Amino acid sequence: MKKSLFAVAAVTAFAGAAQAQSSVTVYGLLDVGYIGGNSRLTNNSSVPVSRTTTNQFGQSAESTSRLGFKGVEDLGNGTSAFFTAEFALYPQDTNTSGNSNAGLLNRQTFVGLKKNGIGQTALGLQQTGIFNAVAVTDPGQMNNVVGNVVYSSYAGGTSNSDSGANSIGFTNRISNVITFKTDNFAGFTANALYSLNNKNQNQVTTTTVTSGGNTNAGGWGIGADYTIQKFYINAQYQALKQLTTATDLGTAAQGNTAIWTQPQANGATTASTVTGQAVTGAIGNNVQDNQFYAGATYDFGILKAYAQYLNRKATSTVSSSYFVKRQAEQIGVRSFITPTIEAWASAGLGRYTAFGQNNGAVNFNAWQLGSNYYLSKRTNLYAIYGQTLSSTGSYITVSGTTVGNNSSGASNYAIGVRHTF
Repeated sequence: MKKSLFAVAAVTAFAGAAQAQSSVTVYGLLDVGYIGGNSRLTNNSSVPVSRTTTNQFGQSAESTSRLGFKGVEDLGNGTSAFFTAEFALYPQDTNTSGNSNAGLLNRQTFVGLKKNGIGQTALGLQQTGIFNAVAVTDPGQMNNVVGNVVYSSYAGGTSNSDSGANSIGFTNRISNVITFKTDNFAGFTANALYSLNNKNQNQVTTTTVTSGGNTNAGGWGIGADYTIQKFYINAQYQALKQLTTATDLGTAAQGNTAIWTQPQANGATTASTVTGQAVTGAIGNNVQDNQFYAGATYDFGILKAYAQYLNRKATSTVSSSYFVKRQAEQIGVRSFITPTIEAWASAGLGRYTAFGQNNGAVNFNAWQLGSNYYLSKRTNLYAIYGQTLSSTGSYITVSGTTVGNNSSGASNYAIGVRHTF
């Protein structure tokens, strides 16, 4: 009887201790306000082909609205388990994650283990190394207003040559991935990722076995960052590939050169094909996508300075002469003018080289100004304005025809309120 009571007491104490060492946090962000913008497309004779003007009470201009859950459980001996489940919120739409999305839009969901003094590993849909590096080295803190050549976007408007999709510059997040990150050793940390999503199918008849097609998506990435006093630098490289093998492979010119965008889904990849300067929807089949990013900051006390460099090249695995290349450089500053007023400014430029070795380049540039007024630690008002311009160029179509490319430009502005919880 005493042994039984002792066992029950021990189990109860253990359960209570385990429960006390576990924690779950609900967090989120809501961003709403007024958004305006203008975009234009002009032909080689400087005649406007199209113009778009936007005025709306919109959402997520400074930061993407979201709802998340994260938790940590202490497993003892310096080991812990953790998880994150985060979903996009569209506060102006009738559906939680936007009227155009079916159900909740998954931003990241993963489970991992951490060992103090060594590092951590996680499995699931996760942000890439470049995304995390840009998050801490971008002067605009990855806002969604036009004017940023690294994290390009256009809040509330129609996409143009170098805005509208913030994944033009790099892959934001990826599924079917395992990640590794070391602890901080004398200011130095390293990280890596490996993605794997293969689907191989055979079609069997009464006499023969024929290939039904393979759809294999995967890739890897490595990176490191270093902090010494007020200087911080971060460099990341990731190589992603999508291979589709079937009886009808097609040719490199038949839509097989594309830039990857969002996570791999069911072994495929949603992509944006860049022809000269136009961005159109496509599926990134048979593509090798190599991305490099380096960013640095220096805190002068009264302000922080930023420098960024981005290089991305997507090459057809059917024919290496078909490719899309995008380079961008950006500098900026960010500072608290008063304890409650923060401001930033950035300017950048870049170039597209697309579809073949004998094509001309399309140049683009952008700049942005922004400010925050903090009403409290969690609530702020903001005002942001940005512009981008793209030059006229030429490119070769999938049929081999050389086409003169239109120049374009856009301006974007937003005034709103952001609240974190």
